[in-house]
Amino acid sequence: MAEQALRDEAPTDGARAVALTESAARRVAALRAAEGDPALMLRITVSGGGCSGFQYGFGFDRAVNEDDAVFERDGVKLVVDEVSLDLLAGSEVDFVEDLMGAAFQIRNPNATSSCGCGSSFAI
Repeated sequence: MAEQALRDEAPTDGARAVALTESAARRVAALRAAEGDPALMLRITVSGGGCSGFQYGFGFDRAVNEDDAVFERDGVKLVVDEVSLDLLAGSEVDFVEDLMGAAFQIRNPNATSSCGCGSSFAI
């Protein structure tokens, strides 16, 4: 029981948090509205692969699993599974538009290097 309580509290620990910027929250809200489903949450996963060892995955989800941490900003929810959270702890998710295009970017303090595309990293 105590272990369950610690796990439930872990996502609120600032060191294990993943933050959405205002720009990212606005973009997720716009995409959610375009889908016509206000229950959609942004899910970020980390998996092995990519040119630097790990790669980020972005998608929408309606479900929160038992091992998920949920973070919220401006009515937008971000869902991260426990394994990915270990690699994303302290990160900030942003949405950037520039001459090269528009994309979600993750500023991950745990990454020692990343590739030019910004979707993979090494620890």
